[in-house]
Amino acid sequence: MASFSSSNDQEDQVLVEEKSFARTLIMNRPKQLNAATDYMISRFWELFLLYENNSNVKLVIIKGKGRAFCAGGDVAAVVRDINNGKWESAAIFFRREYTLNYLMATYSKPQVSILNGIVMGGGAGCSIHGSFRVATENSAFAMPETALGLFPDVGASYFLSRLPGHFGEYLGLTGARLDGAEMLACGLATHFVPSAKLPSLEAALHTVDSSDQAVISAIIGEYSELPMLKEQSAYHRLDVINRCFSRRTVEDILSALEREATNKVDGWILASIQSLKKASPTSLKISLRSIREGRLQGVGQCLVREYRMVCHVIRGEVSKDFVEVLQLIRRLLYSLI
Repeated sequence: MASFSSSNDQEDQVLVEEKSFARTLIMNRPKQLNAATDYMISRFWELFLLYENNSNVKLVIIKGKGRAFCAGGDVAAVVRDINNGKWESAAIFFRREYTLNYLMATYSKPQVSILNGIVMGGGAGCSIHGSFRVATENSAFAMPETALGLFPDVGASYFLSRLPGHFGEYLGLTGARLDGAEMLACGLATHFVPSAKLPSLEAALHTVDSSDQAVISAIIGEYSELPMLKEQSAYHRLDVINRCFSRRTVEDILSALEREATNKVDGWILASIQSLKKASPTSLKISLRSIREGRLQGVGQCLVREYRMVCHVIRGEVSKDFVEVLQLIRRLLYSLI
C-alpha cells in the first residue's frame, strides 16, 4: 500500500520499450513512487498475455521510473469506495491485483524485475513472483501492512513463508526494511547488480534470443556482485529471529523479544519491539496466521485465501483499523494541499 495521488493521463502510467527480443515495461508515476493504479494493473495484465503468445518476445523486463520500483498499490479509489459504502468496488481492485500476481507467478517466459529503488507492498507482488529479481545498492524492501491495519498480501504469505527460518514472520509483522544486500541474502532478490551496470545489463538482455532460464541467469550473473551485509543487518540476527518469531502467538513473540532485551542491549531488538507495539494488534494476529498457513499452500491457494481475507477487512468485519488508518492518512494529505 502507498500513495494516494493519481495521474490524469492514464496512458502514460506504463511506458513500453520494444527492443529486439525483450519488452520493457516502465512504471511511470515517479512523483507517486510508482504506486500502482487500477489502470496500471490492467495494462500489465493485457501486455503479459500479449507477450506470452508472441514467439518474438523472449523475456519481459519491469522497472520503475525515478527512485522507486513501486511503493505499493494506489489506494485512493479504495478509500473513496469504502467511504461511499461500495466495498465491492474496492474488492475489484484487489482481485485484479492478485490475479496479476498469479499470472506473473505462473508465467511461461522469464520476467526480470529491476528493483533499483523502493519495493513495498504491491511492488513486491509484481516482482517477487517473477523469475529474476535484480537488487541494487538503492533497493529498499518492506511489507508495512500491519502498520496500516491490513496484512502482508499480494501473495506475501507464500513468499515470506519460504524465507530462511522465521525471517518471513519477522518481516511481515514488523514491516522492517531491507536493503539490496539483505534482499539477496534472504532470497527475495536473485541477483545484486550495481546501479551503474544496469544500462549494460539491460542492453545485454535485449539481444537474448532465448527464454531459457539458465541463459538469462548467466547473463545477469555476468554483471552481478556479492555485496557485504552491514554489521547492523537483521540477517545477522537470524538466530534471535528464529528463537523469537517461531513462537506460537504474537504475545509469545513479543515476550520472547522482551526477554532477549533484558539479556542484551541491542537497538535492533528494541526497534522490533516498538514496531510490534505500534502495529494494529488484530493485523499482527491475522498476518502471523496467514504466513504460517502459507507454508503449507501453493501460490494460487495463498492468493485466493488472501483475497477472501482482504474482503473481510475492507468490509470492516474483522477490524476497523484499516479503514480508520486510510481515512486518517487521507485527511492529512488533503490538509497539505
